[in-house]
Amino acid sequence: MMEAHEEVISFNPATGKQLGRVPLAGETEYESTIVRAHATFLRWRMLPAPQRGEIVREIGDELRRAKRDLGRLVTQEAGKILAEGEGEVQEMIDIAGFAVGLSRQLYGLTMPSERRGHRMYEQWQPLGVVGVITAFNFPVAVWSWNALIAMVCGDTVVWKPSLKTPLTAVKVQQICDTVLARHGWEGVLNLLAGSDGHIASRLVRDVRVPLISATGSVRMGKQVAPVVAARLGRTLLELGGNNGVIVMDDADPDLVVRAVLFGAVGTAGQRCTTIRRLFVQKGVAPQIAERLIAAYRQVRVGDPLDPSTLMGPLIDRSAVDNMMRGLEIIREQGGEVLYGGKHLEGCFVEPTIVRSRPDMPVLKEEIFAPILHLIEFETLEQAIAWHNDVPQGLSSAIFTNGLIASERFLSARGSDCGIANVNIGTSGAEIGGAFGGEKETGGGRESGSDSWKAYMRRQTVTVNWSNELPLAQGITFEL
Repeated sequence: MMEAHEEVISFNPATGKQLGRVPLAGETEYESTIVRAHATFLRWRMLPAPQRGEIVREIGDELRRAKRDLGRLVTQEAGKILAEGEGEVQEMIDIAGFAVGLSRQLYGLTMPSERRGHRMYEQWQPLGVVGVITAFNFPVAVWSWNALIAMVCGDTVVWKPSLKTPLTAVKVQQICDTVLARHGWEGVLNLLAGSDGHIASRLVRDVRVPLISATGSVRMGKQVAPVVAARLGRTLLELGGNNGVIVMDDADPDLVVRAVLFGAVGTAGQRCTTIRRLFVQKGVAPQIAERLIAAYRQVRVGDPLDPSTLMGPLIDRSAVDNMMRGLEIIREQGGEVLYGGKHLEGCFVEPTIVRSRPDMPVLKEEIFAPILHLIEFETLEQAIAWHNDVPQGLSSAIFTNGLIASERFLSARGSDCGIANVNIGTSGAEIGGAFGGEKETGGGRESGSDSWKAYMRRQTVTVNWSNELPLAQGITFEL
């Protein structure tokens, strides 16, 4: 196990310069953190949920005050453009507001009993210590999806952040610590910066952590899931996306170009919801390709702190190398680069459009970079079949002005993804809806709708208020 004096260095991917150093947690820190989180849970679960919500509201207020500085830090450490950096902080603020309302809506159900003088209902109880493992591309927002909702559910949280973006995690933790200390609730939210092979591995195996929420690659999810399952724990997995968009002949080309540009280029193609495959009906394919290339030519790649920049760097040089290898494979399989594809300097690359064939094996892989495959199709049925023929199933979209086409896409025979949109792109999900996907995306759901149930345990209750003891199903058992 790593010793506490070891450190991880955070670098700015845009400049290559060192931003800071963060001490790595060791065995002692891990154990003391888990013990504290569990001890705090035993008290925190008894605080009424609306009061827990009030503390979350104060955290949201502190994040709002820190939005500009924290957004800038996200930009410096993750390489996102400034608008996206601040947008990520705003997402935490919005989640805080959602969680506050949720603290008064942790509803159960009342059910009729078949026995006279009996009442039957279900209620939801806090689960325990929740382990949250996050990725570099959303260094703080995805944590908030889990942590702030888990808080109002009565859980405590142990956060293992990506070591590519540790400073943002430390800063958010400090903000939360200030609020929690004000109320005497230190230990509700906890941070453990450590390696995947040590801290994450220990967290995944720990029976004192009933739920592991992990965001990352499919490979990571396939390692986490069986380990947690072996101890009969729960997982909430948000893994890879290989998102497709279908463009029909009757689609509004202006909507298509704007949506695809943001969806494919935003965060330098390093979103799990990035548009990676664009299926365009043959009648409009030449026009859409031409307009997209013209739009890509206007994308300014550079300093993400510059307000005029539309695409910042990839997270590190290994990400650049992965993109370049991916392009080599695409060319080997018959893909044609229509625009971009060059490594500029440092961690900067050109956003890339590739004309691809639907039978290329590489289409089933998620290359975590700004590469957009352009594929022509004839019929909607053909496009849906190609769209669904990948292992991943996160987000999807169709652009059409036709009712039948949109409803076909949204039917049981349509998109097989957890998210299906009409006339908007695949990214930029709102917090009110449950976020997550199917197949190798992991099946998890976070943020909105009834996703809060993942952080609680269901309890069915029957109360006998009669003087008799009737059995269910009319069974009699007399002495």
